Amino acid sequence: MSIEIHRDAWGIPHLRADSARELARAQGRVTARDRAWQLEVERHRAQGTSAAFLGAGAVSWDTLARRARLDDTARRCFAALERRDPETAAWVRAYVDGVNEELPSTSAPEFARVGLAPGRWEPWTPLGVWLATHILFAGFPAKLWRDEAIRHLGPDAVGLFAADGPGTSGSNGWLVAGARTTTGHAVLAGDPHRYIEDPGVYQQIHLVCPEFDVIGLAVPGVPGIAHFGHTGTVAWSITNAMADYQDLYRERLRRTGAGVEALGPDGTWHRAARHTETVEVAGETPVEIEVIETERGPVIAGGPEGLEGEGVLEEPPTTDASRSAPAPARAATPGHTAATLVALSLRYPPRVTEDLGFSALLPLLRARRTADVDRAFDLWAEPVNVVQAADTEGGLLHRVAGRVPVRAQANRLRPVPAWEPGHDWRGWHDTPRAGLTDGVAVMANQRGPAAPFGVEFAPPHRANRITALLEEKERWSAADMPLIHMDTHLASAQPLLDHIEALDDARLSPEATTIRETILHWDRRMTASSTEAALYAAVRSAVVRRLAAHPAFAALAEPPAYPDVLLPWLGLVPRIAFALEHLLRAEELYGIARAEAVRAAVEEVAAEPPRGAWGDTHRLAPWRALPENERDAPLAPALSGDHDCVLCTSAVPGLTDLAARGPAARYVWDLARREDSLWVVPLGASGTPGSPHHRDQLPLWLRGDLVPVVTDLQYLTKED
Repeated sequence: MSIEIHRDAWGIPHLRADSARELARAQGRVTARDRAWQLEVERHRAQGTSAAFLGAGAVSWDTLARRARLDDTARRCFAALERRDPETAAWVRAYVDGVNEELPSTSAPEFARVGLAPGRWEPWTPLGVWLATHILFAGFPAKLWRDEAIRHLGPDAVGLFAADGPGTSGSNGWLVAGARTTTGHAVLAGDPHRYIEDPGVYQQIHLVCPEFDVIGLAVPGVPGIAHFGHTGTVAWSITNAMADYQDLYRERLRRTGAGVEALGPDGTWHRAARHTETVEVAGETPVEIEVIETERGPVIAGGPEGLEGEGVLEEPPTTDASRSAPAPARAATPGHTAATLVALSLRYPPRVTEDLGFSALLPLLRARRTADVDRAFDLWAEPVNVVQAADTEGGLLHRVAGRVPVRAQANRLRPVPAWEPGHDWRGWHDTPRAGLTDGVAVMANQRGPAAPFGVEFAPPHRANRITALLEEKERWSAADMPLIHMDTHLASAQPLLDHIEALDDARLSPEATTIRETILHWDRRMTASSTEAALYAAVRSAVVRRLAAHPAFAALAEPPAYPDVLLPWLGLVPRIAFALEHLLRAEELYGIARAEAVRAAVEEVAAEPPRGAWGDTHRLAPWRALPENERDAPLAPALSGDHDCVLCTSAVPGLTDLAARGPAARYVWDLARREDSLWVVPLGASGTPGSPHHRDQLPLWLRGDLVPVVTDLQYLTKED
């Protein structure tokens, strides 16, 4: 068996082997070579062992990973994969073999900084990486926010605050049929929006063996090409469907001489699995945690004594369905209130089914037509996505893929009582399909084919804007698509602009009047060079802060004592920021004088206006497992775009203009000629600082330029 590794001018690996299994081994080797530090961080995060070298800041994540049983779930899913699909299991093992062959010889500088030696991957580690990467994708912590909002503001608050939340990942994706292109063949384009990480969350790669020839964006640590790929005759892409497929249960727990019991919906106490684990913490005392699992799922917060050491999680008002349930016994712990103490368990599909959907990965690589892609995505598990695909024969696909449980509507809104009947899972929904309109299908996390499965979706602005742009021309080419990627029009500004326009000049200072007139003449484009955009953003942030400080929201200003890793979903300022247009347009807002808040915000900005353009404060702030080494080149370039722009570079108005989220890649798949396809990532193909390909794509990504896809061997350099 022979393996060849080639590189193009951007350091992107092109791998050739004699079989799919040997190719997987080569992919594991080259990923370890290019992304050794990243792979080890992800392995430790999946195991809940990252605090051992990252320190106390990683304890909350490690605790969640252990209590949610991520590593154990990955083990179970791999064991089930070996039974159900031994070919795919062997293929995954080959990838792991490649990682283990290469890791010991890697020299990523981060290992020396933390005193860590590369470890050994297990056959289930790729499944653990996938699970850890996506466990928060469905945003189950948003149920905690809704619970608090309903409790303090009433049920109408759910719709009022519904928006693409701060911890939710999204994407743009559009499919243009051949009837609307210059070549007569379809084009797929888009950009996944995720936290921008260094190294990047996507790996450009080309995989070739006698069975298939695929280019695409791989997830480092996972074999194959799952989300975005082009086989030459068919291409596919995904966007987050914003479906709700995980549930939180309030659990009544009690200690017994034999362990822990949980009250079930049958009114009976049932034995829960329980053990303790120790989280090692660099430079600090280890943390012992209790791991409990009920019949619903793992307990991720609290225990028999509530949220020990953090506060008390109390049972909500009793419903008719639960009045007859026996009261649980509990210890008389100091500080406990009279309410029954409860914990939170998480039910998520792979824990129930022992299936992470890895059986879809090889069929995707082997796909030749949209029908093949369709069948492959029948095997998809999570995250739940909207899939778009096209082939060279005119085949088109637009569907939802993944597992969404059938259960009560209440489960989707907020945590539900485990001791009440009617909250169990009763099978799985069939995933819907959709068509094209005027030869185009656009998905940007808005309400679409997955609408029956979700609660909160992204505002329609990005989808509407992409649709409007595509309507401006009858025929589109692959080379035209970056114009759409980089569009900075901000439609969600309108409600605030309406309030600003309605201000009485007589009540404004001369400086505030100038600010008002400048903003009203703004072209509504969030370009990095725009001083008007900077003024608008400053006023917006001031309005958000003033609304958040209003006594009507005081009860939501301090989040309950949930684990730190869940708190981004519970922050009042981000929630107001991303729901601002709804809050400003609502007929009434809890007695808040919004006109006065806007007037005061304009005056605040007039007294201390921003000193430059939008890009002076709206800068890239990528996530790193370790702080940037002072020897590294600083990375905080100016950005165009905003949360609701097609160019979605998300800051958090009211908190910071820095953007941690944005396009984690851009792609254009051309079905007329694969070599005319284009792509780019935010940084580069290499994850090693100092490599010439560590950040060489950043200038292109900032400008909106893309790298041509190269597949011809004469333009590649063979690597030893």
